Amino acid sequence: MADTAKPLLIKRYASRRLYNTETSDYVTLEDIAGFIRAGREVQIVDLKSGDDLTRQYLLQIVAEHESKGENVLPIGVLTDLVRSYTTNVQSVVPQFLAASFEMLRDGQSKMMENMTTFTSPISAIPGFDAMRKQQEALMKTMLVGMPGWAGSGPAKEEDAPANSAEELAQIKRQLAELQQKLSKL
Repeated sequence: MADTAKPLLIKRYASRRLYNTETSDYVTLEDIAGFIRAGREVQIVDLKSGDDLTRQYLLQIVAEHESKGENVLPIGVLTDLVRSYTTNVQSVVPQFLAASFEMLRDGQSKMMENMTTFTSPISAIPGFDAMRKQQEALMKTMLVGMPGWAGSGPAKEEDAPANSAEELAQIKRQLAELQQKLSKL
C-alpha cells in the first residue's frame, strides 16, 4: 500500500516521459493533476540530474487548463503576478499568495464564515480590517464558478473592482504597513 503522507515521486526520463515510482507506470500531466486534485502531494524530479521540476510542471498544468478555457486566474491577477517579478514587491507576493491559498484550502464555507467573524490580537492592528476586506474580495473572485461554493455563478458587475491598479496599490501599502508593524512586535 502506498504511503500517502509522503509526496508521490514522479521521475522524468530523458525522453521527457513521466514515471510514477509507486505504480511503476508512465503518467501524463492530466494524471498528475488528478493526483493533486485528490489531495496528494507530488514531487517531480529529473532522473539524470536529480533537479526538482515540480514547480515547472505545476505551472505547465495551470497553463494548459487556462488555455483550454478553464480560466481560474483573472487577467488582472496574472498581470500583477508578471509585474511582481520586476518590482520590489516580489518578496511579498509569494507569502501573500501562499497565505491566501492556505485560507482557501481550509474550506470554502468555513473560510467565508471566518473572514466575517475573525477576532484575534492581530485584528487590532490599524488597517487590518481593510486588508481583510480586500482578501475577502479576492477570495470571492477566485471562488466564482467553483463547484460547491454557495456563491457560484457569474460575477456581478457591482462586485468587480472599480480600479484594480488602485486597489493593488492599496493592498501593497497595507501589506507593507503590516510587515513593518509585525517586525516591531
